Amino acid sequence: MRTSISDAETREEEKALRRRQKLTAFIREEAEAQGFDLCRITGPDSIPKAPERLRIFLDDGQHGTMDWMAETRERRADPKVLWSQVRSIVLFGLNYGPEEDPRGVLEKPDKAAISVYARNRDYHDVIKGRLKEIATRFAARAGEDVKVFVDTAPVMEKPLAEAAGLGWQGKHTNLVSRTHGSWLFLGSLFTTADLIMDDHETDHCGSCRACLDACPTAAFPAPYRLDARRCISYLTIEHKGPIEPEFRPLIGNRIYGCDDCLAACPWNKFAASASEMKLRAREDLKEPSIAFLLTLDDPAFRTFFSGSPVKRIGRDRFVRNVLIAAGNSGDAGLTGQCLELARDPSPVVRGMAIWALKRLMPDAEFARFAEMRSNEDDPEVQEEWKLSGAG
Repeated sequence: MRTSISDAETREEEKALRRRQKLTAFIREEAEAQGFDLCRITGPDSIPKAPERLRIFLDDGQHGTMDWMAETRERRADPKVLWSQVRSIVLFGLNYGPEEDPRGVLEKPDKAAISVYARNRDYHDVIKGRLKEIATRFAARAGEDVKVFVDTAPVMEKPLAEAAGLGWQGKHTNLVSRTHGSWLFLGSLFTTADLIMDDHETDHCGSCRACLDACPTAAFPAPYRLDARRCISYLTIEHKGPIEPEFRPLIGNRIYGCDDCLAACPWNKFAASASEMKLRAREDLKEPSIAFLLTLDDPAFRTFFSGSPVKRIGRDRFVRNVLIAAGNSGDAGLTGQCLELARDPSPVVRGMAIWALKRLMPDAEFARFAEMRSNEDDPEVQEEWKLSGAG
């Protein structure tokens, strides 16, 4: 009797293993069919250090004004708090590598630099649609529950991707892949299915600190630590209101995000350019002129950036960024447009126009402009006038 029970248990175990193997193979095939470059699997308990690292980041205030990170702390730190039934987490990677070094535009002060990831369609839409296709087919095949996430949910994709073996979190805190460098979009599928787990990736940064040294604003207090409050990507995308004066000259012509730490990574020599057309840069977003971008009112902004992630920050915050680039350009030919924007309905635009004009106009000319200014009742704009020396 004992032998028969043991044999029955063995057969059940073998049956369960075959099911896991088949489901794992199925989801990998689906990932390839949907155009993903990488697909690997980990478990919900695979990031035990993440909660403490997140706690330190938040307690130090390095998340800036991104209050949603603190509000979702518990769910973000532990996948089982987000969904108690999850047994397997599938991580997907989609290459968005640029065709050339994106830092080239930084040497062209009349042009604006937009982060590589935002030069075409919003990757959230591209990836989520594909993940939903995979989830539908997988749920039907497995008879299990699934949930898909792309960046906007409280999921720590980068630590999970490292645990699944897609890459490792480099000293700039972003994922680095041996095959795709720093240029990978991530998505995840949570499921109640029991799948075969992959091995985690080890850190291959060694003594290299290229990404840390490349940061214009010294946003890395230590390797593997990011202070978002100093990061140009945070300042130009997440931060509302005026940007601190100390950072404005350092921003240069970066008007939406910053790729410096990513582009500096030596592992990018193994990366290929994106094959997905929706992720290849639009020609008009590779090096748009600052003069043109200063002309955008709200309808024109929405039209020009239709389908782009840039649209989510809104016209006023965007023009704030472009005015910083204008002030850093040294191009006096932009003065007229900046004067127009100094009368803009948006206080954040008016304030940054003052800063730009102070840098573009001769002192005597700026003084006359200040004398002729109309009354200003917005406290932040008043502060800009004080900082300009006009009082």
